[in-house]
Amino acid sequence: MKKWTKTVQLTLRGFKIWWQENPRLMISVLICGILNALTPYVEIWLLARLIDEIAGGRDPQTLTAYALALTSTSAVLSLLCAGLTRWKNVQTACLWHIQNKVFAKKLLSMDFADVEDCHVQELRSRIWQNTDSGGWGLYKLIECLDAVIRSVLSMISAIVLTASLFILPVTADTGFLTILNHPVFVLLMAVIMLGVTLAAPLLAVRSGSYWVTYADENQLGNRLFGFWLGSLGNDRSKALDVRIYRQDILSRNHLKRYNPFVPTAKLPRAARGPMGAYQALSGAVSQLFVGAAYIYVCLKALGGAFGVGSIVQYVSALIALSGGLSTLIKALGDLKNNTAFLRTVFEFLDIPNKMTQGDLSVPTKEYEFEFRNVSYRYPDHSYPNQEEYALRNVSMTFRAGQRLAVVGTNGSGKTTFIKLLCRLYDPTEGVILLNGTDIRKYDHQAYMKLFSVVFQDFRLLSFGLGQNVAGSMNVDMHSAEQCLRDAGFGTRLDKLPQGLSTTLYKDFDAQGIDISGGEAQKIALARALYKDAPFVILDEPTAALDPVAEFEVYDSMNQMTREKSTLFISHRLSSCRFCDDIAVFHEGKLIQRGSHDVLVRDRSGMYYRLWQAQAQYYDAEI
Repeated sequence: MKKWTKTVQLTLRGFKIWWQENPRLMISVLICGILNALTPYVEIWLLARLIDEIAGGRDPQTLTAYALALTSTSAVLSLLCAGLTRWKNVQTACLWHIQNKVFAKKLLSMDFADVEDCHVQELRSRIWQNTDSGGWGLYKLIECLDAVIRSVLSMISAIVLTASLFILPVTADTGFLTILNHPVFVLLMAVIMLGVTLAAPLLAVRSGSYWVTYADENQLGNRLFGFWLGSLGNDRSKALDVRIYRQDILSRNHLKRYNPFVPTAKLPRAARGPMGAYQALSGAVSQLFVGAAYIYVCLKALGGAFGVGSIVQYVSALIALSGGLSTLIKALGDLKNNTAFLRTVFEFLDIPNKMTQGDLSVPTKEYEFEFRNVSYRYPDHSYPNQEEYALRNVSMTFRAGQRLAVVGTNGSGKTTFIKLLCRLYDPTEGVILLNGTDIRKYDHQAYMKLFSVVFQDFRLLSFGLGQNVAGSMNVDMHSAEQCLRDAGFGTRLDKLPQGLSTTLYKDFDAQGIDISGGEAQKIALARALYKDAPFVILDEPTAALDPVAEFEVYDSMNQMTREKSTLFISHRLSSCRFCDDIAVFHEGKLIQRGSHDVLVRDRSGMYYRLWQAQAQYYDAEI
């Protein structure tokens, strides 16, 4: 009972989500299910009356009336069913997209630290795999709802049509067939039919339970299979390495170990063994019921209990009754099996936002940031082997109008420092202050508007160039063009026949253009300029640019951000010469701070060693 209680709770919650997202979906399934369930029984009843009349009185007027009623009713109901089915199909065709919308809204609203959490990513992957491998989770609920509506109404209609079957007696002069009138025999026949009817779907549900048992292996296999057939073959960013290093062969070998379609996997073994046996028995038992129904109905007709037309009515109704009950039990079994998959869905949707949401207004000028003993360590389940802090006891201040460079070796904490400043993370220890106030007390969305950031793993979308710069459907064309030219994209822009309306990439537009890594980086820089935020943060902004383009970008940024605060994260220390101040990070700690001229004279410092390693690329003397 506890398991069924949980099944009901999770199922109702899932239906609530579907209702909130698209009530027409639920209504279309309900109305279409009702009409489709009742239509066959109306036709069966009219057909039985027509056959009885043909076998009996053969009155022309009665025959004509029944024939017209049957044809007209069938035509009207068929038209209604076709129209409603079309409406339902339109709604159900959106299931995949609606489900994506539900999960996308959750991802976009959760704390960024949770988005990066490997446990969250694993939950999301499992949800996709469950949907792909059998439509489990939210997807399964609509399928089961349709089945339950159809089966319940089908059973009610069938019971109405078959009620007289067990009541109408055979005539007394039919010899041994009179045993069919005995209450014990009637009860025995009903029990046999019910037992056979119950056995078939229960066996089918037992067969389906193996999907739950081997879900984890199946998910991993599907993931590898999809990676090998999809991402590995279609992703242009992998195409070169795949060919040079034959990574397709490496992936294929992994696929042999986990692919659910290979004979050695557990699910195929189950399909050849008990899973397949249960499914086969289910089909065999169903046919036994059909045979028993025909025998019982025909014997009663032979005994004179009813006419030949009623044979059609009773046999069709009995088979429909059995099918309806089987469908209902299977649907309920699927809902029970689906509970495990819904748990995964709601574990993901119930992830709480732990970051404090303040309500203070953000200052409009005179900004001063202070990191006071700030430390940050990633969650243990995100990085199980992460014992060290990404940042440790960082204390520093910087003010509006400054140009600050943040340098250090890989993994020194530079990007983590920026994410903390932008409040994508909250410190594990310590506090970050804006004008003396904890940044957690400010309105989060308003605080985020203070920053224009170009991250090293930035992404552009397959939409218009102007829309990519503006981050909006509405584009200030003059401002977008100026920002692109300031970012060094002017030469390429002049060659684009559609200008700012040109679509990037070819995902949605065959006329879209492919751009190089350096060009993409310039567009990302233009996007940061277009936002016109008080603080501009560039995380490796010139990594894909050649030295000449790098100089042009820095010179342009230096001119355009004179009234702004600019933070540079860079491995190319030449960029530091544009900055007023330099912060040197190493192993998560702030170890040096000062201007380029001061730091480069400290021959024992980290900055001097980094500069010396790159000095061969610069013309300037130290």
